[in-house]
Amino acid sequence: MGQAIGSVLSLALGVAISPLPIVAVVLMLATPRGKVNGPAFVVGWILGLVVVGVIVLLVAGGISASSATAKPKTWVSVLKLVLGLLLGVVGARQWRGRPRGESEPDMPGWMKTIDSFTPVKSLGLAALLSGVNPKNLLLNVSASATIAQAGISAGQQAIVFAIFALIATLGPGIPLGIYYAMGDRSQKVLGSIRDWMVRHNQAIMAVLCLVIGVKLIGDAIAGFTA
Repeated sequence: MGQAIGSVLSLALGVAISPLPIVAVVLMLATPRGKVNGPAFVVGWILGLVVVGVIVLLVAGGISASSATAKPKTWVSVLKLVLGLLLGVVGARQWRGRPRGESEPDMPGWMKTIDSFTPVKSLGLAALLSGVNPKNLLLNVSASATIAQAGISAGQQAIVFAIFALIATLGPGIPLGIYYAMGDRSQKVLGSIRDWMVRHNQAIMAVLCLVIGVKLIGDAIAGFTA
């Protein structure tokens, strides 16, 4: 189980360091409904991760992701290779689209209406950002496939995925913790985090996708030659 935990740590951090969701929760916390929308967002984030993870684990369990010799099935290595290449493509597109000079980065239109969000809408948005967002979806599928191939029991798989989900929630979770720990004094700190994340969103995404993509490709090659 320890090896499985070690294998998914970098993937979990890749999900956690998601600039747009962090900016979204920071903006929510600055609205009158921040005390309810912020926690709802974090709950939705976890739900999105869990839904995708459970589906992948069930599918992988049904077709046996690992062999009796603990060697990963070929399809797991193929999946990691494909996911690694896709992350590389996403990273390259983010890098090319990053703002140059003093130009302002483009942000999603929904961020302009975030002050009108309800808890239900906040929860739904977070679930989409964690479960359907291309980068997070690829990382979640990869982590779940890695857990499934580890040759551990269903209970241990659940524990490893829970650790993955917990670490992957640190991104939106830390601003929420700062908000409740510092109260009104948190706005300056959260504002600085928001501004930095907005400015460097695409560069951060590009580096994360490229680095983790290379890792997955390396894992796939290791699986083919094991």
